[in-house]
Amino acid sequence: MTDQTQIQVPEGISIKVVGNEIEVSGKLGKNRRRFNTNLISAKVSESRLDISARENKKVAKIAAMAVPAFAKQISSDIEGVTKGYEIRMEIVYAHFPMTVEISGKEAVIKNMLGERSPRRSKLTGDTKIEVKGKDVIIHGSKLDDVAQTAANIRKACKVRNRDERIFQDGIYYTTG
Repeated sequence: MTDQTQIQVPEGISIKVVGNEIEVSGKLGKNRRRFNTNLISAKVSESRLDISARENKKVAKIAAMAVPAFAKQISSDIEGVTKGYEIRMEIVYAHFPMTVEISGKEAVIKNMLGERSPRRSKLTGDTKIEVKGKDVIIHGSKLDDVAQTAANIRKACKVRNRDERIFQDGIYYTTG
């Protein structure tokens, strides 16, 4: 039972396999992803990346499931360094006007529900945040980091010790 996947590497993208790490680099930056060498082997040949499961009877089922999952992650990394990822959020308040500021590697949410101390949210990886009025735009080249940064902001805006049906202030995901 040998599972194998081939990923075609688009023009302008370079992929390096060093030990247990794959580096995908393109016009928007570099993404690094580690993999378990006991389950998966990867090699670059010409314009494709070959990912295959290791032949070990003890972990054959796990390795067979790991190959397509890892291939999808590498495909998302390739898309990230060519097009990039973006998540849009909106600041919503009814009671107290909130502001969001970026300082270093964290977002500072001020005046959430009239609280005196600001709430802080960690930016993951090389993610960038733009605040334009009530819109918060999170973008970067790695999908995992962009999504985790958005989740960190949502978590920081969690309403505590109040009825969430009445106090609906926060930063929410938007479409478009």
